[in-house]
Amino acid sequence: MKQLLDCTDILIMAPFCLGYLWAADKFCEKFLGASKRREWLFLVFSFCSWLLRNILGRLYSILYIFSVLSDPIFFMGLVMLLFRSDREKRILAASMLMVAVRLVADFCDSFLSCLVLFFLHIVKKIPEPFFEDWEIGLTGGVGYCFAVLAVYWMSKHLEPVFCGKRGKWYVILAVPLLVIITVFDVASWGASNGIMVRSGGNMGLYYDQIFSLAEFFVLPLLSIVATGFYVFGMNRIYLEQEKSGQYHSQIVVYKMLAEQYRQSERLRHDMKNHIIALSALSQNKEWDKIDDYLKSMEDIALDAGDDMTGNKVLDALLYQKRKQAEGENIKWECDVQMPKGCCINEFDLCVLFGNILDNALEACGRLQCDEYSFINIQARTVKKCFLLEVKNSMDRMEKYTDGFTNKDNSQEHGIGLLNVGDVANKYNGVVNTEAENGIFVISILMPLNDTAHDIKTAV
Repeated sequence: MKQLLDCTDILIMAPFCLGYLWAADKFCEKFLGASKRREWLFLVFSFCSWLLRNILGRLYSILYIFSVLSDPIFFMGLVMLLFRSDREKRILAASMLMVAVRLVADFCDSFLSCLVLFFLHIVKKIPEPFFEDWEIGLTGGVGYCFAVLAVYWMSKHLEPVFCGKRGKWYVILAVPLLVIITVFDVASWGASNGIMVRSGGNMGLYYDQIFSLAEFFVLPLLSIVATGFYVFGMNRIYLEQEKSGQYHSQIVVYKMLAEQYRQSERLRHDMKNHIIALSALSQNKEWDKIDDYLKSMEDIALDAGDDMTGNKVLDALLYQKRKQAEGENIKWECDVQMPKGCCINEFDLCVLFGNILDNALEACGRLQCDEYSFINIQARTVKKCFLLEVKNSMDRMEKYTDGFTNKDNSQEHGIGLLNVGDVANKYNGVVNTEAENGIFVISILMPLNDTAHDIKTAV
């Protein structure tokens, strides 16, 4: 019975720990996905294992080290086993959650304990205050409450980190986090056993406690700062690399489109000569040569269609996207009126139109065969500003948040809209996106200089 009373702090912390595990369960549900049954299994197994390991570690001190080492391994195993998504993403999610509970909970617990000791020593005038088991349990419980808040914050702000990355990137991000957890566990164990910070008994129990607790909250604080810089820094580097790679590939594509359009212009210019040549072949009844001649013309022909904007490269891009849409039975509506002497260069225009239309075609392609799909493009001058608005159909079940949807095939997820945003910022413009009732709308408004403004097209 006395041994069970020694576990009072653990029993007090138990409901707080359960709250943290519930928050962790919701975090994994959001970013990894799982059935309700597996979510409950995760909650039950993780809580029971935490309770059992801590009680056994308290009753049998030799099991304490085993508990410290086995806790992260067991937690990682539960996440890997009970949740879906890619294996690498599950490793990262488990690492993030362990960082939250280790660093945030220990920092808050130690900081609060220091404040209580200061209060007891300075205000209550107790020479050598120490914590009762129930006080240790309460401060530990408060630490778990702050860990819940940390998990909630991560759920709101880590969506760009978990969306659209390659599997190898998740592992690269997770490994340093696991190293931080391991180092922190070892350091904490050393401090709790008087190895790292101790006075040798010369300064008294009060200062020994203060020094140990100070180490407990300084080390987590530094680790939290380092983790934050690392995670968001790596995410920024990844996005910049992806944007740069996409820019270079787009340069190649747009140069090819420009060359294709020039070839078509030459073809139309020489059409009279081609007609004379075909007429001569027809009179001589050289049908095979006529077929070959027509095929060679077909390879470089470019149907002007309804997308003539006055910008040759943009016309070629719109032509290509329209043909792709028609091949996928997507209704295409396009009315692009480019202002005379537009200050937006050709490449930036193609970045805007190309990325937006690629996203629109991809969204329409994810619809069921029997669902109506469309792409509507409107561009014109509005009061000395260039306005581009594109509407397209999308899956009603998809959720759109900050440039990301909940689609699965997202290797370059959201990068296109980041490039669009960069171009808009370059010209002091703004981008607005909306998704409602199965329709996605993106609007871009960019100011034009006075020479680019055509008053006849202004609204």
